[in-house]
Amino acid sequence: MIKSPKDLVLKYFKAVDDQDLKSILETMHPNCLFRVETHSIQLNGQKEIEPMFRRLWRNHKSVKHENFYFIEDGQTGSVAVRFNVVNSMHDGSLVFKSNCNFFTLDKNLFSEVRVYMTGENTLDKSDK
Repeated sequence: MIKSPKDLVLKYFKAVDDQDLKSILETMHPNCLFRVETHSIQLNGQKEIEPMFRRLWRNHKSVKHENFYFIEDGQTGSVAVRFNVVNSMHDGSLVFKSNCNFFTLDKNLFSEVRVYMTGENTLDKSDK
């Protein structure tokens, strides 16, 4: 059971790492706004968000999010989190990133996710 906004964020990242689309979508409102701010990407709703994750997993052997540092706004339920990402590529190489996400919650679900990532955009809108 999700007890706090931080728990919802951890559920989201675990689902991304586990390639569990159902659990990712369970953290989001159907009309969630998902923006990759550093790469001018905006996805409106789960129908646009779902293919983005499928591409992420198809383009990588695995992804792992770790070393979380949280800042929570107790009044609004919003959460900012800084973390590291290790992308394992199909050729065996590893790509290391330091990212920040900002999550806006409404009724214990994400209504907005804003992503700031270093390096190449791994959450692209189209296939490579």
